[in-house]
Amino acid sequence: MALAELKSAIPDYAKDLRLNLGAVIGNSLLPTQALWGTVLACAIASRSPLVLRELEPEARENLKPEAYRAAKTAAAIMAMNNVFYRTRHLLSDPEYSSLRAGLRMNVLGDPGVDRADFELWAFAVSAVNACGACLDAHEHKLREAGVSRDVVQEATKIAAVLQAVAVTLDAEAALSS
Repeated sequence: MALAELKSAIPDYAKDLRLNLGAVIGNSLLPTQALWGTVLACAIASRSPLVLRELEPEARENLKPEAYRAAKTAAAIMAMNNVFYRTRHLLSDPEYSSLRAGLRMNVLGDPGVDRADFELWAFAVSAVNACGACLDAHEHKLREAGVSRDVVQEATKIAAVLQAVAVTLDAEAALSS
């Protein structure tokens, strides 16, 4: 299906999503690795088999093997971290924040790609998973690395559009079966 076919699968009532999907991927200001790593990580985080199946081949084509692996790694580690840190943030008892996490996160020390790209992917997945604590932490790291707010917003737009496309197409699939 790829990007063009994915866009054509979006129903007319969600035409804005079709237009936005083309814009956030086709007209992105992000360099290729940052863009396609963000797309792949967000497609995984969307939990939509259709979106992932259709975007993964183009992501694989546009990413070096180490970046492809790192984008998948960002989605995996943030799936865990977003639940853990979002829960800590949402609990009213502040004592939980002082407890040791005790979870392995070695990949954060050396993700195998440019640190800013990995942080961008972790940030975008955190947007999909709605973890405010992780969003703040990764945005802070990005800004420390000199990444502009425009780039951070670009990743946010990719996360938002891919999540909306995933929800819409999965709903259509459920309704048609």
